[in-house]
Amino acid sequence: MIQLQTAFLGRRWRRGPTAALSLLVCAAIAVAFLAPAAPRANAGRDQCAAPLTVTSLADPLPHTALRLAAGKSLTIVALGSSSTYGTGASKPEYSYPSRLAALLHTSYPNTDIRVINRGVGGEVIGETTQRIATEVMRDKPDLVIWQVGTNDVLQDADADAVMASVRAGIAQLQQTGTDVILMDLQYAPAVLTHPRYRAIERALWATAKSAGVPLFHRFALMRDWTEHGNMKMSAMVAADHLHMTDASYDCLARQLSNSILRDIRVATDIAAKG
Repeated sequence: MIQLQTAFLGRRWRRGPTAALSLLVCAAIAVAFLAPAAPRANAGRDQCAAPLTVTSLADPLPHTALRLAAGKSLTIVALGSSSTYGTGASKPEYSYPSRLAALLHTSYPNTDIRVINRGVGGEVIGETTQRIATEVMRDKPDLVIWQVGTNDVLQDADADAVMASVRAGIAQLQQTGTDVILMDLQYAPAVLTHPRYRAIERALWATAKSAGVPLFHRFALMRDWTEHGNMKMSAMVAADHLHMTDASYDCLARQLSNSILRDIRVATDIAAKG
C-alpha cells in the first residue's frame, strides 16, 4: 500500500456530464449561490449535508480524473490565505487541506496522494498570484484548489482588479495542464459587513465560467448550513467572526472531497461509454 502523504507548509499568520448538464448546473448555481435557501426538514441530518445545486462542480477536472483512473500519484496544492492555512482550527491536522487528504485516502487507499498546504494568512490576491510561480509550480501540482477573495473584500478591493490577478493565475496554471478549482468567500459576519462581497462573489462566478474552471461555492454552502440548522454560526465561525472552526473545516473538506469524487466518477463513466 502506498501511504498518503500530506504536507502542512503554510506560514504563520502575518496580517489582519455532458455540456447540457454542465450548463444546467451553472444556471442553478448562478441563481442559488446568493439567493435565500428554501426551508427543508433536517431531523437527523448530517451537519455537513448540502444540496447538489451548491456543491456540484460545473466544469470537469480532466487531468485529475485521468491520473486517479490510471492509479497514478496525485499532487494537490491548496492555495490561499488564512482559511487554507487553517487559522481557527485547534490543530494543523484539522485544517481543510489535511482533512481533505485523509478523506481522499479513504477512497483511494492504494494511491499516493499528496495535499500540500500553501496557505498564507492575511494575503491578498496579488500576493497569492505571485506565489504561483515561486512556490506552487515547483510542487508540480495536478490540481490546485485556490481559495480567493476574502482578504480583498476585507480591504474593500475593486472586483475588476482582483479578477485580473485571478485570471492571470489561472492562465499560468492551465499552461501546464493543471486542473484548477476556485473556492469563494466564507459566509461569516466579518465578511458580510463589507458590501463589496457581493461584487466579488459574482465576479468569481463569472471568471470561473469564462476560464472553464469549476467554482466551489463555500459561501453558499456555509449559508446553507446555518439557514437549515446544520450548524449555528457560533459553531461554524470562530470568535473573531471570520475564520472557520474544526467542525466547519471538516464539513468543508467532506463536501469538497465529495464534489471531486463525483466529478471523477462522471468523467470515468463518460470515458468508458465513449
